[in-house]
Amino acid sequence: MIEKINLNNILFLDIETVPEEENFNSLDAEMQSLWDLKTQYQRKDDFTPEEFYDRAGIWAEFGKIICISVGYFTIKGDIRNFRVTSFFGEEKKILKDFSNLINNHFNQPQHLMCGHNSKEFDIPFIARRMIINQMAIPDKLNLFGKKPWEVPHLDTLELWKFGDYKHFTSLKLLTKILGVPSPKGDIDGSQVAHVYYVEKDIDRIITYCEKDTIAVAQIFLRLRREDLLIEEEIIHV
Repeated sequence: MIEKINLNNILFLDIETVPEEENFNSLDAEMQSLWDLKTQYQRKDDFTPEEFYDRAGIWAEFGKIICISVGYFTIKGDIRNFRVTSFFGEEKKILKDFSNLINNHFNQPQHLMCGHNSKEFDIPFIARRMIINQMAIPDKLNLFGKKPWEVPHLDTLELWKFGDYKHFTSLKLLTKILGVPSPKGDIDGSQVAHVYYVEKDIDRIITYCEKDTIAVAQIFLRLRREDLLIEEEIIHV
């Protein structure tokens, strides 16, 4: 079925998140207590709440979005391009710019969004942060009342599962086994908070996020048995 989807109708995406505050001690006492309760199961007796705080970016209640990268195909005749751009800066502006893109350019019934593990992470995280920032959720993100077949989201992890709900395959592993050029540069997800708060190098994070977005598109092409993108076809805007 995915072979029948018009590539021009898909918005590929990836997000980068960090703890909402730079360190545990910056949280007020109530949030520290709530973090303690939220992470008890994951921490067990191995970590204190403070030691575990560097992972707060995984939860929308304790993290924030610092970059959303998107990519989309423009195919005219035999000319194929993949345009990539990123939203970064203050979180509310990131979410507003992303929302405007969806509402103005990817709001039709045929339009879809696609990421890797995006149904479990990226899409819910974006929607929750929009609510926290008191913003309206675009229809493409608001799944309330929608039947499973009405959800306008594709997920390369889900496509790779083939119905096996226990299975998880990382983006890095999937690119390797499918012969897709590795998306990973000089950092990985566990280092994003350090690069953001300590090194204050948002450009490295944008590059990392955009590489993941391109990798998702490449995997989608591979699942359709189509030629991978070459550098000349990728346009950063």
